[in-house]
Amino acid sequence: MTTREVPPVAEMPTLDPDVDVAALRALLDGRHREVRDLVRANLAEHAQILEDAEVLDRAAYRERVRDVVVTMAATGQTGMGFPEAYGGGGDIGASIAAFETLAYGDLSVLVKVGVQFGLFGGAILQLGTKHHHDALLADLVAGRTMGCFAMTESGHGSNVQALGTVASYDAAAQEFVITTPDDASRKDYIGNAAAHGEVAVVFAQLEVGHGDQGEQVERHGVHAFVVPIREDGRVLDGVRVEDDGPKMGLNGVDNGRLWFDGVRVPRTALLNQFAEVTPEGRYLSPIDNPNKRFFTMLGTLVQGRVCVGGAGINAAKVALAIAVRYADRRRQFEASATGEEQVLLDYGVHQRRLLPLLARTYALHLAQEVVAGQLHEVFSANGDEPDDEQARRMLESRAAGTKALGTWHATRTIQECREACGGAGYLSENRFAALKADTDVFTTFEGDNHVLLQLVAKGLLTDYAGEFEEMDQLGMARFVAGLAVDTVVERTAVHKLVQSVRDLLPGGDSWDQEAGLLDPNYQLAMLRFREEHMIAGVARRLKRGIDQGDDPGAVFSRVQDHVIAAARAHTERLVLEAFVAKVAAVSDPDLEATLRLLCDLHALSTIEADRAWFMEHGRLSSTRSKAISREVNALCRRVRPLAVDLVDAFGVPDEVLRSPDLLGWTDAGPVR
Repeated sequence: MTTREVPPVAEMPTLDPDVDVAALRALLDGRHREVRDLVRANLAEHAQILEDAEVLDRAAYRERVRDVVVTMAATGQTGMGFPEAYGGGGDIGASIAAFETLAYGDLSVLVKVGVQFGLFGGAILQLGTKHHHDALLADLVAGRTMGCFAMTESGHGSNVQALGTVASYDAAAQEFVITTPDDASRKDYIGNAAAHGEVAVVFAQLEVGHGDQGEQVERHGVHAFVVPIREDGRVLDGVRVEDDGPKMGLNGVDNGRLWFDGVRVPRTALLNQFAEVTPEGRYLSPIDNPNKRFFTMLGTLVQGRVCVGGAGINAAKVALAIAVRYADRRRQFEASATGEEQVLLDYGVHQRRLLPLLARTYALHLAQEVVAGQLHEVFSANGDEPDDEQARRMLESRAAGTKALGTWHATRTIQECREACGGAGYLSENRFAALKADTDVFTTFEGDNHVLLQLVAKGLLTDYAGEFEEMDQLGMARFVAGLAVDTVVERTAVHKLVQSVRDLLPGGDSWDQEAGLLDPNYQLAMLRFREEHMIAGVARRLKRGIDQGDDPGAVFSRVQDHVIAAARAHTERLVLEAFVAKVAAVSDPDLEATLRLLCDLHALSTIEADRAWFMEHGRLSSTRSKAISREVNALCRRVRPLAVDLVDAFGVPDEVLRSPDLLGWTDAGPVR
């Protein structure tokens, strides 16, 4: 291979400042453009709810959100992923696109849609069989039956395998008895539970045999059950409901707590895609290994994680659309001899604050596009191919990493955009208050981001080989202790990667000094080196601690920061690869040039942000580091004339932006 010759930014021609916004929006929307436009139209129609959220009391706001969700269900946008036979669209990819786009509007609506159609509906669809589909799907898709996804417990959090709720099988009655043994086992933070839910999918430890006649009680791990909790608005006997109360945000979602006191449901209430209990009480499953069965079951619910990551990225787009447009019209201080105050976006520091975040948003959008495509392929396949299991595990890992980076990016971007709008950004009508409050929980629901990155790291260390073990400290440490560290290092092939980069570039050992900064081969090589070096380092440290006879849990705790860093580095490499691949695939030269500019800004900003690591490991000299910072500044200056068009290409409806002070509203709409 040879290095692509790329001149310094200062020598590159200026891009046409008039971006083809429609073409760029079509590229971002992808093959589901019509679906996204349908959602945009519905958001514009219901934009009043953004103001309602500020003036209605909590009970009225919840009812308003429910009404909007049911109304949207009638348009078909919320049921895209369900089979057509039950009123759905039969297109999983379309359902992801629709959900992501909902993040442009009121996020309580988004989350309630996620609970109803993603979590509750997804559990019925993926964990149930035809009996459950026929009984529930048509009504839940239409919004006639509201449901809950009752997994999380107060005392167990992300450790789903340790849930305390019990479902004991009574063979004489052919019923399961659902019981909450203690307050640590109560279902908590359950959407739709406090007011609207009629049916819950309850995750509980399945037990066969009561032991009252001397037979042994068999526990078969966590399974899901369909449990009615309300009828005609009345909470059913044996069910106790408590409102979670006011939250930091998302107060249009009725989160609540659930207890079950010997609630009986028929044997057929077990969602039996992966396991069955016969009438006489015999447990059957096509998956013998209980850990594999558990992770297979949870793996079918990965769609929720993919959706939350996409929602975070799209919420960041809203913040950037407001902040960039504001910065393009708001003037502050005289910075030239003309006597006219200068617009904020012409200041270098303002460009530095917003434009790398804009480039990273594009990068994460394209990485999310890859994850959504993989999910569509995996769940649309027949499931009979030998590599299906590996594809699912790779999807789970990539979804976990992208969700973590996407939601952290949302938190950071919304805060920076709020500050960039000064005091005006502090006003509720300018949306930042709700965006900050409503997205804050994204980093912890559908999996705490640090826990998710441990899942990513485990996949990297095991290379998806063997059975999935418990995702805890002991499981990770003991697994790696059983590996030959040389094998892990050979698999990661750090030395081979370094050699390949040296061969690629004419500078030999001084490759980091002579490679073109805007060469995607150089940019990718830097991120690949960091990732592989970190993975090998984690393996060595775990192995060393175990070989010294240290407690496996203590060993893992000592290297946990290294584990998270390796997983993050891996995901950032995947994000950049997705961006580089998209740029290479674009045939329109103007769009290609625009995307390449953003890709370069994203890549060099990523390297710059971790310059200390690259310098510590001999991949970056101080001179080169300074050159990267200069290049980032120059790239920001080149992006600046395109910035408003780049946020317009997101297609956020004007009706949901509100922001009269920030955008300069007139009777004809916001001033561009």
